[in-house]
Amino acid sequence: MRIITLVENTALSPEMEAEHGLSLLIEPNGRRLLFDMGQSPAFARNAGRLGIDLGTVDTAILSHGHYDHGGGLAEFLRQNAAAPVYLSSFAFEPHFNGPERNIGLCPSLRDCGRLRFVEANTDLGGGLSLSPCIGAVPVVPVDPAGLFTRRESSLLPEDFRHEQYLTAEADGRRIVFSGCSHRGILNIVHWLRPDVLIGGFHFKHLDLQKPEHRAALEDTARRLLDSGAVFYTCHCTGEAAYRFLKERMGDRLHTLSTGSILTL
Repeated sequence: MRIITLVENTALSPEMEAEHGLSLLIEPNGRRLLFDMGQSPAFARNAGRLGIDLGTVDTAILSHGHYDHGGGLAEFLRQNAAAPVYLSSFAFEPHFNGPERNIGLCPSLRDCGRLRFVEANTDLGGGLSLSPCIGAVPVVPVDPAGLFTRRESSLLPEDFRHEQYLTAEADGRRIVFSGCSHRGILNIVHWLRPDVLIGGFHFKHLDLQKPEHRAALEDTARRLLDSGAVFYTCHCTGEAAYRFLKERMGDRLHTLSTGSILTL
């Protein structure tokens, strides 16, 4: 399996565009999947620089309903005429950073005719599946981290029910893809039991000068090591949090950048 990072917060070279967002091209067993589309058409321009024709993607997946993962959806639909796009049935709910800053998807795309709304575990064939984990019991509390949703005119702390995860079964291993792990990386590892997990950890808001945040990351490092999995993280993990975890996890933790190619 090959995973190409089409966009991420950092880049391997000045020729590649970086932005606060995530887009991965995944090539398992002859398939070509697009996992998230960044916040702009930058992912598509990077694909062109890498010689990748987005028209050959057979399936697209949106991990959750935030702009930095689905802002490039319109561009993908323009460049690809046929691939279905799988996303949570809750993805188009209003999403906010703080009480006023809208970080949701463009509502005009909801009725484009290409979207496949996921409400339960969904088999994509070829050892690929989507898990929304609705109703799964967390082992650690889900931290809204200052994010909100609006339901029935009430502004509520996010529970991230619009987040879903892709699992690829390959060569006896479970490879899990998570956009931001808003529902907690420890919860996702507990629910899906990956051998490899690829995605953001959403620790960028943590202040490592605060003892409680350092203690939380210490506990996370220990429990991730205990899981036996290998992790490739990116995007919303945060540079300081990544360095802190890397010192403790060694070769069990790696990072991705725009333009990187990972073969598993």
